[in-house]
Amino acid sequence: MQWCVAERGAPSADYEAFHHWSVDAREAFWSAIWDYCGVVGEKGSRLLEDHGTMLEARFFPEARLNFAENLLAHAGEGDALIFRGENKVSDRWSWQRLSAMVSRLQQAMQAMGIGRGDRIAAMMPNMPETIALMLAATSLGAIWSSCSPDFGDKGVLDRFGQIEPSLFITCDGYWYNGKRQDVADKVVTVSEELGVPVLVIPYAGDTNALLSRLANGRSLDQFVSDYSVKDIVYERLPFSHPIYILFSSGTTGIPKCIVHSAGGTLLQHLKEQRLHCGLTAGERLFYFTTCGWMMWNWLVSGLACGATLCLYDGSPFYPDGNVLFDFARDEGFAIFGTSAKYIDAVRKGGFVPKASHDLTKLRLMTSTGSPLSPEGFTFVYEGIKDDIQLASISGGTDIVSCFVLGNPLKPVWPGEIQGPGLGLAVDVWDDDGKPVRGEKGELVCTRAFPSMPVMFWNDPDGAKYRAAYFERFDDVWCHGDFAEWTEHGGLVIHGRSDATLNPGGVRIGTAEIYNQVEQLDEVVESICIGQDFDDDVRVILFVRLAEGVTLDANLEAKIKTKIRTGASPRHVPAKIIQVADIPRTKSGKIVELAVREVVHGRPVKNKEALANPEALDLYADLDALRR
Repeated sequence: MQWCVAERGAPSADYEAFHHWSVDAREAFWSAIWDYCGVVGEKGSRLLEDHGTMLEARFFPEARLNFAENLLAHAGEGDALIFRGENKVSDRWSWQRLSAMVSRLQQAMQAMGIGRGDRIAAMMPNMPETIALMLAATSLGAIWSSCSPDFGDKGVLDRFGQIEPSLFITCDGYWYNGKRQDVADKVVTVSEELGVPVLVIPYAGDTNALLSRLANGRSLDQFVSDYSVKDIVYERLPFSHPIYILFSSGTTGIPKCIVHSAGGTLLQHLKEQRLHCGLTAGERLFYFTTCGWMMWNWLVSGLACGATLCLYDGSPFYPDGNVLFDFARDEGFAIFGTSAKYIDAVRKGGFVPKASHDLTKLRLMTSTGSPLSPEGFTFVYEGIKDDIQLASISGGTDIVSCFVLGNPLKPVWPGEIQGPGLGLAVDVWDDDGKPVRGEKGELVCTRAFPSMPVMFWNDPDGAKYRAAYFERFDDVWCHGDFAEWTEHGGLVIHGRSDATLNPGGVRIGTAEIYNQVEQLDEVVESICIGQDFDDDVRVILFVRLAEGVTLDANLEAKIKTKIRTGASPRHVPAKIIQVADIPRTKSGKIVELAVREVVHGRPVKNKEALANPEALDLYADLDALRR
């Protein structure tokens, strides 16, 4: 902020004034991000072509850059990547080792004819080779797309089958919960359907046995064996050139293929990591994520700051709930990123890292995936570390980044996200498109920003793209989150707009109910839907209870009292039903819409998007919901 006041004419180093300037003077702000963060490339003289609508805006139309070149701008023998695969595998990659592997992979890909605009599809764990492969692909102008190896073959094909890749990359197996997970049959099915060369990365299986079943497969060693290390050649491309295809969750139909640009992704991530997170070269950055979640893409960008990335693949509770905190202690994490569900699971598991682990270097913890409850905030400070910044963040695959996130200059209030991201015209609107304060509404962004998707794949006229974000309000991005400004200038996300409940015509966010119910020790987790019943909508709460606990009249009364006193009488469910499992996506998000469809006897279009699709059967044809 001080630099922008001195160098770029920002009005003040007061954060609120600075945020207003970053939105009102977008050209100056994003140009300042480019210069301050040292983006490698040619910026050009034109900073923003604004043709009057969000979809027509073009940032840096003359710029030329390469995404991989910016992530590999650092060099030397210092750690670039530190990897743990449960307690089975560990590895360290220096910047030099990473660049050397990228060099050899780039040459091998070039020899295959891979170049600008080609798609590379990877079903991989969160391991160093995955990052090297992504960097090699994007150095050539190819487009990277990944998912985690726990997807079923249909889930993989629903994604990669749409984008027609030139190369399919897979591991030979992976570890989860201490057990070796075989992928051979799935890889054979997917490779036959895609009909492209397959690159097999050794990890937890039998590479040679898998290769023997593939018509056109090579191991990593075979792939790079003919190439020695030489200087990487980076093809500088337009700011809007695609680098990533990410996928929507796919729980309401075939996943949407969301295409993100090199320039928009790089600038947005640099802004979030350097400014909102305060990340500096040499610090340890960790995010618990798979390669099927956008937080992997976010994590990888930390290389552009010169940070050391700490990668973990497997269960966060194997061999026990200390494993990630062991990693944090041993490597000195500065930033520990995770999900609200993980924080709640650590709390309910009785772990107190503050008492058991030296986390001296940990200064920032981030939480996303679902709203973090006020009790989750309290636990982080009481159970993990008391002199830490806790940043609840929210955005998504749609923008491969955050709309609202942490701010190191502001206080942390329990249950609140600290505020909107710099350069983003975030607001909350009512159904009439009017800004509201102190009441719930739709989270919107009213001005164009660099990390808007370039397009959706296979959406030539842009109809799917417009329908996804611009159908609700004219020329305004409507994100689909049910949100509310707080008196502190922060925000609370009450859940997804399409999952809000409407008993008696009053909109209720599901997170408001979860925040109360999941405080109870008897409740492990819950999921809430609205059921059409008797010409109205009634609230149905499903609960997964602690081992040995049964839902009886006393516990039901306790749950209802907790909701009534902690939220309001309107939030009290009409029915509470115990279930053995709650369906979730591969990235751990509960799927309220899918449960709602099953309860109403409607088909769920894409069960392959779920980590545990069999759980949906628990919600079908329930006698309790007929009366």
